[in-house]
Amino acid sequence: MTAGGAIRLRSATALVVANMIGVGVFTTSGFAIGDLGDRWLVLTAWLIGGVLSLCGALSYGALALRLPHSGGEYEYLRRTLHPLAGTAAGLVSMFAGFSAPIAAAAALLEVYGARLLDVEPPAQPWIGTLAVLLAAAMHMGRVQVGARLLDFVVLAKLLLIGGFLVMALRLFGAPATDGGAAVEAPWRGFAASMPWIYLAYSGWNAAAYVAGEVVEPVRNVPRAMLLGCGIVTALYLLLNAVFLWSVDASALAGKPEVAAIAAAALLGRPGEVLVTAVVVVALLTSITGMTMAGPRVYARMAEAGELPEVLRADGAAPPRAAIVLQAVLALAFLWAAGLQDLMTYIGWTLSLSAATAVVGLVRLRLREGAAAVPCRGWPVAPLLFIAAVLWFALAKVWAEPRECLLGLGTLVLAVLLARFSRAASR
Repeated sequence: MTAGGAIRLRSATALVVANMIGVGVFTTSGFAIGDLGDRWLVLTAWLIGGVLSLCGALSYGALALRLPHSGGEYEYLRRTLHPLAGTAAGLVSMFAGFSAPIAAAAALLEVYGARLLDVEPPAQPWIGTLAVLLAAAMHMGRVQVGARLLDFVVLAKLLLIGGFLVMALRLFGAPATDGGAAVEAPWRGFAASMPWIYLAYSGWNAAAYVAGEVVEPVRNVPRAMLLGCGIVTALYLLLNAVFLWSVDASALAGKPEVAAIAAAALLGRPGEVLVTAVVVVALLTSITGMTMAGPRVYARMAEAGELPEVLRADGAAPPRAAIVLQAVLALAFLWAAGLQDLMTYIGWTLSLSAATAVVGLVRLRLREGAAAVPCRGWPVAPLLFIAAVLWFALAKVWAEPRECLLGLGTLVLAVLLARFSRAASR
């Protein structure tokens, strides 16, 4: 597969950036400073998260070179491990990969939207509901139109973030703030914080979900993931440096709205309005990016007979029925669960799914050889990614077993549904 897609490198990179910059970067440091105590350790954790996302992107880039089709983990696992594993991964993506993250972004949109308007958040998530429905409507039209709209909103988000960072230059020469003190066992703090930070970086693989619609996917899908990861890692380090150094560490510990707190302390109400607007735009682009990527997985599964045929895309048109299904599932998560529970559930479940896909890459490389499956950074990048994710996942089970059990339940349910689905399709 070479030319002929509707999504160019620019739009594929924008899709990666849109999926990555969402809930996590504007909330995670508040929880991480509580786990680690010292802001330098928190910033180090963000750097580690960026390195791991690049390792993941290198691994997925190798998979995209060998398997340039839409579908993400569903497509990769069914071809590298077992068809049942692919079906289960696709079902996991449906719940934890896209629907729950869309709900989390919509829930945080309620918090920051109310702060932007200086009002109390509504008792019911009507604003988030409206955002989910508008995103679904946006991608029901032609693919090129949705991609161009996504390009525009991502550009607006980057300009707003850039404006905030320029305004934050006044930090230079400002009186020092209390950076906190490291906890007695920092390694435990890293283990507790990294799943949250991994979640903030999740989305680096978004271009893999639409590979079949990308112009020259063999060349552009890996490039889009690497470019997106590089851009987002740099932005995350700059943004978190501003958040962490603008106020005392104790003022951020355990708070989800760290971006707004930092902006208010640094720039007053005008700065708070600016950064809150940045967050609102970021959350909207995250919702639209996931709304664009996720339904392609379900459409691909429908083409293989593993989901109802109605979810298939009709020619060059977007998979409208799959978009509607995802919107319904996202709204169910939005109305049923809280933000912190959603974030823990998503981060734990998705990390295991991504690690399994990279295990599939290792197996494919050993089976077919280096010439057929080239991978930059081999074997360090894939093995480091797998080891780190497994460590974080086990540590999270120890710290927050309830949410992880929900994630484990999703994995088990996905496998059972996959067996039933594949049996029914025969």
